[in-house]
Amino acid sequence: MTAVQDHITALAPPADWAGAAPAPVGVDQAFNGYVAGTVVHALDRLGIWDRLAADPLLDLRVVAAELGPAVRERVLRELLRAAATCGWLRLHDGDKALLTSAGQEIIRMRGYFTWGVGGYNEVFAQAHRIVSGEAAFGTGVLRDEAMVALGSGQNDRSFMAGTLDDVLADVDFSVLADLGSGISARVSRVVGERPGTRGLGLDISGPATELGHRTIAEAGLADRVQAVQADVLDVCHRDAHRDKLAEVDTVMSFFLLHDLLADPETRPHTFTRLREAFPAARTFVLADTMLRPDSENATALPVFSLGYELAHALMGVPLHTKETYEDLFAAAGLVPRRIVPFGTPHSWLYVLEAR
Repeated sequence: MTAVQDHITALAPPADWAGAAPAPVGVDQAFNGYVAGTVVHALDRLGIWDRLAADPLLDLRVVAAELGPAVRERVLRELLRAAATCGWLRLHDGDKALLTSAGQEIIRMRGYFTWGVGGYNEVFAQAHRIVSGEAAFGTGVLRDEAMVALGSGQNDRSFMAGTLDDVLADVDFSVLADLGSGISARVSRVVGERPGTRGLGLDISGPATELGHRTIAEAGLADRVQAVQADVLDVCHRDAHRDKLAEVDTVMSFFLLHDLLADPETRPHTFTRLREAFPAARTFVLADTMLRPDSENATALPVFSLGYELAHALMGVPLHTKETYEDLFAAAGLVPRRIVPFGTPHSWLYVLEAR
């Protein structure tokens, strides 16, 4: 056996490491994927994807003119050429771009890139400093809260809204609170479609709350929906918000629960405290992305899971299995009425009744 063969044999997993595993990510996939992700996000921030969604044939001269006199048209064309290389566009006659079916799928899934490239770029880029102890999330390293909220809102519209609408069709509410509401897009949409109801969007992020005020105003719901900057688990102790929370009969929260469960000392009582914060609430519609089970044995790596798990590890936020969530619900007297898959991989939506 040669030295190379010996080395390869040494790298092989032990025989008792049974089960399927995702195929290795190639060097070309890793590097090109990184660059392609930045292209997706850049085109989204420039409004190009929205233009193509409205009209799949784009006149580059018109777009350049509409972006303003400071636009660098040559760089814009190179950005679009990169998108064409990825197969999302076809370029014609030097001045036309045509959206492909692959590009349509990118538009539908762009929220992941807003979340990752726009929201967590700095966290991923500083991973080595976080690991070495040179920096820590929340002090030397920050995420872009507004982009995280915007990406969540984009994903909601693309592939969660229909499921949520189906679930909420069976929920009777008058005042709805959305915890970790981001830019208040979801609560505005739900309340806007249910005449006579009111809503509260609660989020700890100042930038996201500011965007929430704009979202609510643009939806014409300023008299029915309010965006409030608040710590969800601390909000019940603030007189400024206590009266508002006392009117809430239904609470919903999406992709916030892992943050609320981060502290092991308060974790067992989190949902009891949540019930105390909303004393009149009888229905809780809660969803989160959960830890991939070790038994999954997937042969393909799904979108989002790797980034979600790594980002939270870098932030020091532990993730939990579906079974752990259900044990905590039961301990707080929250009984599942309905459980459905919810959009992103390993995400579940629960309708819980307070007993």
